[in-house]
Amino acid sequence: MTNVYIGVAVAVVLIIAAFGFLRWQQNKELAAAYATPTPAASGAPTASPIPLVDGETLGKAVIPTYDKGAVADTPSGGRGQTVDGIPCANQEYVTLHVHPHLSIYDHGVQVQVPKFIGGVPTATGGCLYWIHTHNPDGIIHVEAPELAPPGGSGYTLGIFFDIWGQPLTRTDVAGLKGPVTAFLNGVKYDGNLRQIQLLSHQQIVLEIGDPVVPPPNYEFPPND
Repeated sequence: MTNVYIGVAVAVVLIIAAFGFLRWQQNKELAAAYATPTPAASGAPTASPIPLVDGETLGKAVIPTYDKGAVADTPSGGRGQTVDGIPCANQEYVTLHVHPHLSIYDHGVQVQVPKFIGGVPTATGGCLYWIHTHNPDGIIHVEAPELAPPGGSGYTLGIFFDIWGQPLTRTDVAGLKGPVTAFLNGVKYDGNLRQIQLLSHQQIVLEIGDPVVPPPNYEFPPND
């Protein structure tokens, strides 16, 4: 019987250790998702940060919207179906709630990132994807029940553009065509645009064509 008790005790210890490891791993992933780029890492050339105001309009309305601006997603984007494993839900979640920012420039002119990307209105209220916009201020809202999308390692700019239904390549950003210069937290980014992670206060700048203007350095609203 002694061996049985020892075996049970060992099994209990292993189970507790496994749960402890999983909890540590989850906390680590959560901390990484909420990590804000430091000023030293951002290095954006703007001398003084530009305050972002919730609900403001940034940029020129160039990219088409639908139904008198009530729908931003294209017909090939999120219209209620699951996109990249992400469903359209009838509520917002708080397990992961972070706000990165996207700026788009077309030949030196700032272009508006439309409101209601990822929102699907219906007669009964509609639904909302875990990645969406509320206002034309460039702030992307990641409000998800999971720290990572199903089958993925993180929420990315590529998923956001898939929900939007717009192309994202090195020669085409939401239908604006030309060579794309990208900046991530003020630093030139030469990697895959679709793989850019949507992290807390991440500042993403996509510039199509010339001239390439200095990327803005925004200051997020308090408690945002």
